[in-house]
Amino acid sequence: MPRPVPLYRSLLVRLLAASCLIAGSAIAATAWLAASTVTSALARQQGQTLQADSDIVSQLSTYAVGHTDWTGVAPFLRQLSAQYQLRVALVGTDGKVISDSAAPQPAPLPPSATATVDPLSFDTSTNPGAQHPGIDPRVVGPYRLTSAESTGLKLIADKEVFCLVKDGTQAQTVESPSGRYTVQDVSAMTKDAETCAPDYDEYVAEPQPTESKPLAALASATAACVAREGLVVPYEMAVTPTFQLRELLPRGETAAPSEQCLHTARLDQLRPYVAAPAQLYLGIGTSARGRFDLSGQNRSKIIWTAASVLALTLAVTALVGLRLVRPLRALIHTARRDPGEFARAPVTTRDETGYLAMAFNQQTERRQQMDSQRKAMVADIAHELRSPLTNIRGWLEITRDGVVEATPELITSLHDEAVLLQRIIDDLQDLASADAGTLRVHPQPIPAVELLQQIAVAHRAQAADLGITVTVEAAPGLEVYADPERIRQVLGNLVSNAVRHTSRDGRITLTAAATATGAGADADADGDAVDAVELRVQDTGTGIAAADLPYIFDRFWRSEKSRNRSTGGSGLGLAIARHLVQAHGGSIRADSEVGVGTTMTVRLPARQE
Repeated sequence: MPRPVPLYRSLLVRLLAASCLIAGSAIAATAWLAASTVTSALARQQGQTLQADSDIVSQLSTYAVGHTDWTGVAPFLRQLSAQYQLRVALVGTDGKVISDSAAPQPAPLPPSATATVDPLSFDTSTNPGAQHPGIDPRVVGPYRLTSAESTGLKLIADKEVFCLVKDGTQAQTVESPSGRYTVQDVSAMTKDAETCAPDYDEYVAEPQPTESKPLAALASATAACVAREGLVVPYEMAVTPTFQLRELLPRGETAAPSEQCLHTARLDQLRPYVAAPAQLYLGIGTSARGRFDLSGQNRSKIIWTAASVLALTLAVTALVGLRLVRPLRALIHTARRDPGEFARAPVTTRDETGYLAMAFNQQTERRQQMDSQRKAMVADIAHELRSPLTNIRGWLEITRDGVVEATPELITSLHDEAVLLQRIIDDLQDLASADAGTLRVHPQPIPAVELLQQIAVAHRAQAADLGITVTVEAAPGLEVYADPERIRQVLGNLVSNAVRHTSRDGRITLTAAATATGAGADADADGDAVDAVELRVQDTGTGIAAADLPYIFDRFWRSEKSRNRSTGGSGLGLAIARHLVQAHGGSIRADSEVGVGTTMTVRLPARQE
């Protein structure tokens, strides 16, 4: 019996420890999150709203860059209003309200707007959090390159960067929103590095096919603007992909084109690709709210905190689970192997799973022993049945062939062999009933003296022929509570074995005695309550070796390994006797000394009223 699992190794304790760790982490994370969130909310209530206003302007600018009008902006405004707990309204340059998050019951607008949302006039992407004058670089309009054109520029730029880095100059490739790739920090190049990739400047300066048409239109619009200003330009002008004017001058002539015309023409060209300018109004017409301000930053904290606690929970659970499951998987793998292998599971822990593996190994060992016993029993049964059947068949064949006559002696011999077969089959049937749990007994009170006298009379004639004396010793009035037929079968088997192993002039003594536990109502002659009755068969025979005693009740076991029936029976008698005694709720044991004799003791419980 294995020792109890130590408390510190118990699966229950380890699971409780893991749960406490997870709960402690969750409590700590919740406390930190509450303190951090409340601090952030207080800071906002104290007037730190500039960042939120800047974010709203930036997000609306992003919306304007990706849409040609404000038609579908209403859901987006409501989303911003819910996120920042502010009223958000957009008003066109004509004074008409484009959309208002406070609809359908808007409050009056303030006298001035918070900011102007116009990607063609203000840039909110180059420097996040700020709004600078100029065209937002995300407004690319008709200048977005195709994938092939962008890839070609990237290859040239990468070649230039490789050349510069090889020369010791810090440089990197930068992608613009239109898909153009340029080299950053080229101003730091040395003279030698400038010529290491000579095709870069020329290739980058030339417009791609996608850019050629809009750049030509931009140059024409610029020229028209110059003409409207009353300037006479005796040359052709062109615009580079970086929106710089390039002069195609005749020989000996120079001029100064108008940069303002280029800017105006570019605005006119990009205007159809973005939403119209709008005035932004924030916070006017909303009432103060008394509930908790769950800002975007607070939501991020909650999400990251929940994710961290979840990750810790998963990590701890996975770690503990793997340690708990690993030996179980090994046990499952072992159990699924071929049953004939009798494999053992590895015992890697000293907790319940380790004890389970130990119990599995013990069960495997018992199965292996039972399998060996089964194989030996099958071989023994075959041998026991083969011998008499061979004798019967042999004598019948030679009798049929006329070699010998069917004399009364031959018929008697064949009958004895048939009786032996019948006895073996009956014994096997009794063992099968015992194994199946269907062996039933019907106990009743039997006088002990009468029982032992019947057994002695049944074997006294055979014992007398061998010069053996059989005597009976039993207290008068002692009763045995047992099935008469079954107990006679048990005692008869024991006496038969004693006769077989006792030499001439030996003695066999049958005794019956009560074991007592103290005074009581059901008492014997001495006034002690009868606890059980012990029936003993004692002989002065050859005895049994101490090494053989543990096996004498095994099936088909004989002290004579030669299986000679002159010195041993079928080898089933003691096995059946043990099952019959156990069916009565009793026990049987053997005490023996070689050369002195053997005592077989059957202990049966007293009758329970």
